[in-house]
Amino acid sequence: MITRSLFISGVLLCLSGAYAPARSQAIQHGTVITEHLPSAILQENRTGLDPNRTIKIYLPPGYKDTGKSYPVLYYFHSIFWNAEKMFEDGNLVKLLERGFANGISRAFIFVAADYSTPTTGSIYENSPISGRWLDFTTQELVPFIDSHFRTIPHRNSRALAGDFMGGRGALKLAMTHADLFSVVYALHPVATGTGQLPWPYVQIDWKRIYQAKTYADLGSDHRTRLFVTISQAFLPNPSRPPFYCDYFMEPENGEPGLNVENTKKTKAGFLLDETLYESAANLRTMRGIAFDWGRFDATTAHVYSNQAFSRKLEDLGIEHEAEEYRGNPWDRTWTEYGRFYARLLPFMNRHLVFNATNP
Repeated sequence: MITRSLFISGVLLCLSGAYAPARSQAIQHGTVITEHLPSAILQENRTGLDPNRTIKIYLPPGYKDTGKSYPVLYYFHSIFWNAEKMFEDGNLVKLLERGFANGISRAFIFVAADYSTPTTGSIYENSPISGRWLDFTTQELVPFIDSHFRTIPHRNSRALAGDFMGGRGALKLAMTHADLFSVVYALHPVATGTGQLPWPYVQIDWKRIYQAKTYADLGSDHRTRLFVTISQAFLPNPSRPPFYCDYFMEPENGEPGLNVENTKKTKAGFLLDETLYESAANLRTMRGIAFDWGRFDATTAHVYSNQAFSRKLEDLGIEHEAEEYRGNPWDRTWTEYGRFYARLLPFMNRHLVFNATNP
């Protein structure tokens, strides 16, 4: 690892030259294809989840014309999003192909499966209610990609990345499945820690949740819908329809009241720093760990928890790169020289193994 923690925005870009205009190179085009994976694992759910998952795969320039094998980057989208939306405006492919053409990174296969759900989207956990998403990824998605495409089927040539809740998913898989993946970059991950606000003070419309009969009854408030999904993951209760879960705030005389044990269970499962110590040995085997966060996130808990997460990694002797940048979670990632192009791609180039004969 080149460095431990970088909090000064711009250091890596200056070193790598990524701030400089792209060199004039002919852009070669790859291919985006769509596959469908009928998941046996995701059939176990109580949310009406469709187990037939769409997978978007970008095959880099040269894939069709050579017998070369490639590393794979598995990308995890955030909540209220899906794999199709990631590709629909063409910007992602443009950034990849310009990065490959200009030597920002050598070419790799890019995989984005659909992690959307009837509520908010996956939070990348295993649950008998909302789906075993970690098992789907490791036991079905990775073998499917390795068996259908010319990959380098070794952990040193598999990477994880994602943004926001998908960034949480990327880090969680690094913490739990370092036997399959060796590189991770999380773009503004959430739920790395609790932040500074006690959970009873988080603004959630609990009365709406208690009264709801369907997902539509939850309304459009994202935080309320999200905490139903979180409850389904960490407080599953198959005997409690319509959402089949308990809550960390339970009704008491018609008003939400704190359930301490449920709060402990939920935080222990959802917040990544709660299991960091037991995951430390796995993380020490990673070839590269990096995450960043925007300083101006309106939910300041995301900023504070990422700062604290980096400090905890430091205390555990886990090499990583961590950077706080000027911006919010959305306005610096997918721009022409934004976080994906100028940070994530060079990081993949440094840490992935691209040689199939010596993984």
